Amino acid sequence: MGGEAATTATAPAAATALDEIHILWTSEGMSCDGDTVSVTAASLPSLEDVVLGAVPGLPKVHLHNKVLAYETGEDFLTAFRKGARGELGPFILVVEGSIPNENINGDGYWTSMGNDPDTGEPITLNTWLDRLAPQAWAVVAIGTCATYGGIHAMAGNPTGCMGLADYLGWDYRSKAGLPIVNVPGCPVQPDNFMETLLWVLHQAAGLAPTIPLDENLRPTWLFGKTVHEGCDRAAYYEQGDFAKDYNSPKCQVKIGCWGPVVNCNVTKRGWMDGVGGCPNVGGICIGCTMPGFPDKFMPFMDEPPGASLSSSLMSLYGPFIRSMRSITNRSANREPKWRHDEPALTSGYQPRWTGRK
Repeated sequence: MGGEAATTATAPAAATALDEIHILWTSEGMSCDGDTVSVTAASLPSLEDVVLGAVPGLPKVHLHNKVLAYETGEDFLTAFRKGARGELGPFILVVEGSIPNENINGDGYWTSMGNDPDTGEPITLNTWLDRLAPQAWAVVAIGTCATYGGIHAMAGNPTGCMGLADYLGWDYRSKAGLPIVNVPGCPVQPDNFMETLLWVLHQAAGLAPTIPLDENLRPTWLFGKTVHEGCDRAAYYEQGDFAKDYNSPKCQVKIGCWGPVVNCNVTKRGWMDGVGGCPNVGGICIGCTMPGFPDKFMPFMDEPPGASLSSSLMSLYGPFIRSMRSITNRSANREPKWRHDEPALTSGYQPRWTGRK
C-alpha cells in the first residue's frame, strides 16, 4: 500500500512549480454526485475562491466538472479528450464514484462518459481512467465510493465495484510522483476535500511539501484521530453514562455508534461552517470514512462488537468516577468561606511587615 513513507520519498519529483493547472473531475463512477454537491458548501476555502484566484499563491485553476460546468456535450468533453492525448498540460484528476468491473459487464457496460467518435460506442469510465491516470499530475479520489468502493461495492453487488486504488493499484504514482490521495466520506466533508485540494495545489505551485498520507492514503491531519476523540459526548462514555435512545445527549455507543474506532474529524470540524456532524446532532457514526464501509459496520444501529464488554466495564468504573466528580462539582460550586462582609479577615492572610521598627 502507499503510505506516508512512500509519499515522503517522492517529494523531489514535484519540485517544478506550475503557473496553471486543470482539474478534470469525473463523477461517472457509480455515484450519486453527492460529493460534488457537498463541496459546493465548502468555505475553507470555497471552490469559488480557488477557481477565481482569491487564494494567494495558487496556480491558475481551470475546473471541468459536469455539475458545475457551463459547457455541455462535446464541448465539455474537449478537455478530457485533450488530457487523454497528453495535449492539455498539467491536470489533477478528481474521481467521484466507485469503479465497476467492466470485465464482467456482459453485452453492455456499467457506466460511461461520452462516445467514441470512431465507433459511436460509449467510452467507459475504466477506459477514461486508463487514458487519463498516466497523464495526470495528481489523482484525488473524492468520497468513500471512489476511495474504497463504498455502498456500490458492498456484498452482493452485481458490478464488481471497487475503489480507485483497487483499480489503478495501491502502488500507483502520478506524474508528480504522488500516490492517489483519498478523501473519504459519504458524502465527503466539504472542507476536508477543499483543504486537501488546496494542499495539492500549493504543492503544484512549489509552496508546500509532499502531502502526508496514512496507509489508506488519507491525509493524516484529517483522519489521524477517531470520531470519539473529538466527540462532545465522549465524557459520558468515560463515566459509563450511555444514551438509551436518540433523544439523549449522552454517549451513543450502546445504540450503534462506531465513533471509538472510526477515523474521522467530523465531530471536531462539524459539517458546514463548524456546525453539525453526525454525533454532534444526535446521529450515530456508521463508519463511512473507513475502507470496510459499509459491510463491516452492518447492521447499522446495532451495538458495535466489543461495545458490550467495554460499556460493561465502564458501567462499573463510570458510576464511581461520576459520583466522585459529583462531590467535587458540588464543592467547586460553593465559594470559599472567607468571602464575607464581616469585620474580621478570615482568609488566612499573614502580614510579613507590620510597619514597626
